[in-house]
Amino acid sequence: MSELSVTLAVTGASGSPYFMCLLQKLLASNIKVNVLLSTAAKEVIKTELGLNLPDNEAKLKLFLCEHLSQNNHCANYNFISLLTVYGKEEWTAPVASGSNPAQSMIVCPCSMGTLSAIAHGASNNLIERAADVMLKERRQLILVTREMPYSSIHLENMLKLSNMGVVIMPASPGFYQNPQGIDDLVNFVVARILDQLGVKQLLCKKWGDAS
Repeated sequence: MSELSVTLAVTGASGSPYFMCLLQKLLASNIKVNVLLSTAAKEVIKTELGLNLPDNEAKLKLFLCEHLSQNNHCANYNFISLLTVYGKEEWTAPVASGSNPAQSMIVCPCSMGTLSAIAHGASNNLIERAADVMLKERRQLILVTREMPYSSIHLENMLKLSNMGVVIMPASPGFYQNPQGIDDLVNFVVARILDQLGVKQLLCKKWGDAS
């Protein structure tokens, strides 16, 4: 089993397919994943993917594992042992403390409200606290921002975080791969995230790679 552990947070910005694809690829790569979902994220997932996520964390874990296995033909992967789901105010979660942080954290998608809270150290919920831990412990923090257009406030918050070492990755798919559908556009963004994590991916060829 990989020693890499990742915290994957989901907020209320549009972009649920990015989250679901990224979660599947991380689990399929035998990586431990801590999932944190905001209340707004569940509403967006329902709107964009048609999924009614359970409120109970244990039931949500089973739901996600079953959904990913059935829809991605990955029944042989032991997702159950790799995935942990925490409540938004579960302060006893390991990711809430600098003594037991994940190696990396991704907020995908990241709303501008969450971006602002992280930039100002609000720590009002577990997502914000886990991100604050990554900052203070100098761990990898990736924010997959999704908004259009950006206001000056949004841009200032991004610059502030970038200056602290946070990787800002707008969900901006490229078209040089000649995408044939929505899945290809989603895969492009997820592939770039996996590249940042150092996780091997076969979703998209790297620029200049003809193989």
